[in-house]
Amino acid sequence: MARVESTTGWFRCVLRAGASVALALASPGALALAEAPAATAPVEPAGCRIVRLSDIGWTDVTATTALFGALVRHLGYRAEITVLSLPVTYASMKNKDIDVFLGNWMPSQEGDRKSYVADGSVEVIRANLTGAKYTLAVPAYTYNAGLRSFADIQHYATQLNNSIYGIESGNDGNRLVLGMLRQNLFGLGTFKLVESSEQGMLAEVERAFRDHAPIVFLAWDPHPMNMRFELRYLSGGDAVFGPNYGEARVDTNTRAGYLAQCPNIGRLLRNLSFTTQQEDRVMADILDRHQPPDVAAETWLKANPAVVAGWLKGVTTFDGRPALAAMSDVSKLSRGFSLEHWVSDHKIPVGDSVAVMIEYVKTHGRLLFDGVSAVVRGSVDGLTALLRAIPSPLLILGAAALSWVLRRSLPLAAFVVVALLFIMNQGYWQPTLETLSLVIVAALVSTAIGVPVGIAAAHRPRLYSALRPVLDLMQTLPTFVYLIPTLVLFGLGVVPGLISTVIFALPAPIRLTQLGISSVPTALREAGEAFGATPMQLLWKVELPSAAPTILAGITQCIMLSLSMVVIAALVGAGGLGVPVVRALNTVQVGMGFEAGFVIVLLAIVLDRISRPADKAPAP
Repeated sequence: MARVESTTGWFRCVLRAGASVALALASPGALALAEAPAATAPVEPAGCRIVRLSDIGWTDVTATTALFGALVRHLGYRAEITVLSLPVTYASMKNKDIDVFLGNWMPSQEGDRKSYVADGSVEVIRANLTGAKYTLAVPAYTYNAGLRSFADIQHYATQLNNSIYGIESGNDGNRLVLGMLRQNLFGLGTFKLVESSEQGMLAEVERAFRDHAPIVFLAWDPHPMNMRFELRYLSGGDAVFGPNYGEARVDTNTRAGYLAQCPNIGRLLRNLSFTTQQEDRVMADILDRHQPPDVAAETWLKANPAVVAGWLKGVTTFDGRPALAAMSDVSKLSRGFSLEHWVSDHKIPVGDSVAVMIEYVKTHGRLLFDGVSAVVRGSVDGLTALLRAIPSPLLILGAAALSWVLRRSLPLAAFVVVALLFIMNQGYWQPTLETLSLVIVAALVSTAIGVPVGIAAAHRPRLYSALRPVLDLMQTLPTFVYLIPTLVLFGLGVVPGLISTVIFALPAPIRLTQLGISSVPTALREAGEAFGATPMQLLWKVELPSAAPTILAGITQCIMLSLSMVVIAALVGAGGLGVPVVRALNTVQVGMGFEAGFVIVLLAIVLDRISRPADKAPAP
């Protein structure tokens, strides 16, 4: 019986084999499929292929995010990196718009992430860096002079200009410093925090080191600043930044449920860890060698295969192949010819040339730039001090009286009073005075330059033809571009903000002055010439009075354009109403943003109504 069953089983196998052979003969392509290796199916859902990461703009976070992004690209994923502030990052993770965040510095960011971890919208995976530090620091020469702790800062208030330099508005470190100032800890209630950006702060630190001047600023490790500058971290700040000089770790965060949805990326995130030395190397390539983050990341990955192998343990590509083999295959592939790659590989060094030029100008024009900084800063600060010295009720009544003298309108005078009282009620009186000083000085400088240039352009058409493309460039070039060289040359504060504002607002008085003078009726000119007027008399007695409405319209536009730059100027530490706007944007505070924006609108309306040309009376 057993023999019969065995024979029957053998016969069934023969039948199956025969059927397979018949199928192969019937379909020649099937043989090729049989010989080819079996296709691997993706190990994760299609939605996992795009990995959305947040970069909060710190160079260390930029470096680690670029490393992770380069790594997952080699594994067949697509990394989408978005630059966001820290509060916006967590709000985006809660809304499932961001998947991964590698820059959660703890404990300084505990307040930022606490509510999101509590409600389960953000998950903490692991610490990807330990042994970091984050607190206030000073140059070594300032430390040796006696400023060694938080308690010593107040004794150097005059030398420090009552200023502490932070990074971008809304950052957790800035928030800790602002809380310290509000509570008057260590007697620092009279100090102010200058908010800009990481690179803006470092530019100011570089200027201070060059001038051997004292400065207190936010510092952290890992960062190339620790190798670039001889700095010392201040003691005694445990109540603000935590013990051991703000000893910190950096956690990896994901949106809720991401690891369950994308387990392969989850394994990679659980394996991913860095050392301060590793991050310093990538950051140095980005900051000192000016390499794009993705290029610096690729260079580091190729130079550290052993570390990469540890990260990829148990990880596969998106289509299921071993990750290490995929990395090896990618490194061996030779890129075919591509016109786009060939052209980009032979890049014309426009940016490098400008950087070299700016560095040369900065080195050889130091006395000139310091002199300009002193004049501009003194003008703005002096006007601000004057406005603050005037009692606020008297200043409000003076503004109302000025509006009445210029416009002869009681409703306008009443509106000015109500608007300024509302600004005071909302707590923005001092920032408004700072903004008003910046706008007034910028408008005066633009007018002093623009009106004479416009007159010359009207009298010399060839000059205006040459000026037109320059004016177009000044008005269309993104305003952030102005801030980069001015920040390098003049440092943080009102100076780069004012110079950038003047560049942006200057074309308006030039164009409208040229238009007004060119539009003077020929009959008026001929009449003046017939009465024997000299060219200067013709200008002052005929052309300027006739063109006055158009010139005043240009000055009004100049004032409005200057006010529109208030937010941009806040990014380089100019202060004023732009600071709460930027802070509200970076911290997702809708109420603060609306308040500050509405105050700017009211100030714009007041300035526009006072400065605009009077309406012409209708003809009888």
